[in-house]
Amino acid sequence: MKKIASTERPGWRSYAESVGFDFHTFDGEAYWDETGYYQFSLDQIENDLEGPTEELHQMALELVADIIGDEQKLSQLAIPPAFWDTVQQSWHSQQPSLYGRMDLVYDGTGPAKLLELNYDTPTSLFETGFFQWVWLEDQLMRGQVPKGADQFNSLQDQLEQAFASLPLANPLYFAAVGSSIEDKGTVHYLMDIARQAGTDSRFIELEQLGAASGQLVDLDGYAIGGLFKLYPWEFMLQEEFSSVILTSQTQWLEPAWKMLLSNKGILPLLWQKYPNHPNLLESHFEQPGQRLDAGWVRKPLFSREGANVELVTSSGQHIAEPGPYNDAAFIRQRLQPLPKFGDSYSMIGSWVVGNSAAGIGIREDNSLITKDSSRFLPHIILD
Repeated sequence: MKKIASTERPGWRSYAESVGFDFHTFDGEAYWDETGYYQFSLDQIENDLEGPTEELHQMALELVADIIGDEQKLSQLAIPPAFWDTVQQSWHSQQPSLYGRMDLVYDGTGPAKLLELNYDTPTSLFETGFFQWVWLEDQLMRGQVPKGADQFNSLQDQLEQAFASLPLANPLYFAAVGSSIEDKGTVHYLMDIARQAGTDSRFIELEQLGAASGQLVDLDGYAIGGLFKLYPWEFMLQEEFSSVILTSQTQWLEPAWKMLLSNKGILPLLWQKYPNHPNLLESHFEQPGQRLDAGWVRKPLFSREGANVELVTSSGQHIAEPGPYNDAAFIRQRLQPLPKFGDSYSMIGSWVVGNSAAGIGIREDNSLITKDSSRFLPHIILD
């Protein structure tokens, strides 16, 4: 694994905007960054990333079966008791799941370590599945990457196969917060894939969802039979219409059981079930008044983009990010520092579609805590 400087493609920004990638730049700062790329060997991809991704995924699914029947574990994950039956029923009825992303720390040597599971509302989907693949094809054609270079990226193909094969409601509504350019871009990308698979895909802003006669309804009052929501379950349970979740016949994508795996409390539970597994970091639920020692990270159960995460390095340096997620419990995870390439720290997002590893995306930050201001860089496989 190494980082290689690269020349930007001429006109890539105009092309990005023409295909709906309107969030390639945030507040004047690059989000998509092709001034460099990461190179992996095939062995690194297959043995250190792809294989462990699928193993960790299966471990997480096995843990779900343990959690749903254990009130103590459900309480540890801060799942509201009113929704325990909903979570259990979604699992026992085998409600289908589409995808997920796990964040890994990996420097090219040794086992990759799981930082967390993003199994409810993972983003960087378009960047991974489409835009970095186009980048590779363009750079091969321009001679900017070596001949024979490949990419660990079957994400878009696997998503299309999933939409074609899963028992999903049709029509299928897709919802995102109306003001979020990134979320809407991700949702419209998924809608395009679903349409290619033959699904009647319909967009609705999350704020336009309503409730009537115990059912979730659209603007015209029609019951929504199926809904993909790029909106966290823990937020959904706090909305005014949350009670309709208990009565609605809507098929949710992702299903309610996914709220267990998108919760950082899954990390200590994984460690309890699989202690000393080579791809896990020691993790525990935080105890009242516990001090954050050197070599440990403090994470809220519910957090995104590094918000409210703090850590103390082995040398005693304290790093913390502010945020709104300070109203629930926290966990402690042993610190495995992200590898540093040049001036940036790199984290790998490894995608799962169904039960199969489907590709990776790489994000860089100037801090050991990866934030919403991070950059996305493409990658290649070359031996």
